[in-house]
Amino acid sequence: MCCKQAISAYPIRAWTPMATSPLSIPLNLINSHRAIANPFVPEVVTAVDALHLEFRGVDNLVACNTTRVLRAFQNARVGSHHFGGCTGYGHDEAGGRGALDQAFAEIVGAESAIVRSQFFSGTHAITCALFALLRPGDELLAVAGAPYDTLEEVIGKRDSGGLGSLQDFGVKYREVPLAEDGGLDWNLLMSAVKPKTKCALIQRSCGYSWRRSLSVNDIGRAIKIIKGQNPSCSVMVDNCYGEFVESIEPPMVGADLIAGSLIKNPGGTIAPCGGYVAGKQKWVEAAAARLSAPGLGMDCGSTPGDIMRAFFQGLFLSPQMVGEAIKGSFLIAEVLASKGYKVQPLPRLPRSDTVQAVQLGSRERLLAFCEAVQSSSPVGSYTKPVAGTTAGYASEVIFADGTFIDGSTSELSCDGPLREPFAVFCQGGTHWTQWGLVLGEVLKSL
Repeated sequence: MCCKQAISAYPIRAWTPMATSPLSIPLNLINSHRAIANPFVPEVVTAVDALHLEFRGVDNLVACNTTRVLRAFQNARVGSHHFGGCTGYGHDEAGGRGALDQAFAEIVGAESAIVRSQFFSGTHAITCALFALLRPGDELLAVAGAPYDTLEEVIGKRDSGGLGSLQDFGVKYREVPLAEDGGLDWNLLMSAVKPKTKCALIQRSCGYSWRRSLSVNDIGRAIKIIKGQNPSCSVMVDNCYGEFVESIEPPMVGADLIAGSLIKNPGGTIAPCGGYVAGKQKWVEAAAARLSAPGLGMDCGSTPGDIMRAFFQGLFLSPQMVGEAIKGSFLIAEVLASKGYKVQPLPRLPRSDTVQAVQLGSRERLLAFCEAVQSSSPVGSYTKPVAGTTAGYASEVIFADGTFIDGSTSELSCDGPLREPFAVFCQGGTHWTQWGLVLGEVLKSL
């Protein structure tokens, strides 16, 4: 495994001071860092001290994934000319689209990829992937319980008002409930796939469910079980919040398609919009036809130059940004579990996505938590988040996202539906110290 190689290649050695005379170093430089007051509350200080091994493991993961990204950029021969955008139909584009698609496909272990600003959101990209795989009379099987709220109207599980859900087009739907421990129900899955099941949907992240997120190894095991029952059943993975959290991605274990958002993990907090679909070439091309139109292919669509540069730079920075988000999730779990709150994942357990859920138990505490996060944000700190109805969601939802990119969850943010068990879902952050500071305000509010 890449991460194991990284650990063995760079052994931990004791630090020894350079042979420089202390007298040659200005006294103000020697004492400057020692004089800085600790900005964290005691609970955070204690948690940081306890998490040094976890943080070091995350750094090794970041090095592993950065190596993979760098190699893909080099193989795609990324150059500054790829940052120049295009207008109109996008036919005069200077090769940036192709280089970005090639690099992304290699990074996730896929045959092909389409990375575009024209994907409005992760839900939009996932929808294009599902419509690429399914036809009238087919069956979609969700194998990880109920899908994320915004997919309910896409599927037809919640009435879309005749606006074109999968159910409107004659696609049937079933789901395999989760096991009692919150993981996949392996026993039910062994007999869940039928001859008419043409697509199995696996949601990697927990969404708004109180369950464990799925590791890539779990996804690979599920794919083997699914394909064993029906080899022609395609497997589509909702990869949101999972990119770069491990050293491998779902296409490397047999997923036919994955999809996600660029204002989450793979945008590196820099991409201003967009999403992606990656996997088997024929299915990526079918998803591209859903995004545009049959016959147009993947070589069309204008993208301004500043966005192309942001896509490349954000993708390159993604492993580092995801690493900081993972450290933040460890810190949130450690601090709030010590205060008696239920957390998912549990403290110090390996992560499969960047989401850290905390059960707060009441509407008032959920609102207070989000208000504390918003007031500690760099953008809109003076505003108060208000719960309300949001397009695509069945329940009232509250969002705290004082982010530079609207709705970005690769930046520090949190949200949650106003329903039992009143859990808040935290994600993102460009450095773990952001969550360290925010937690001080959160503890005051609870």
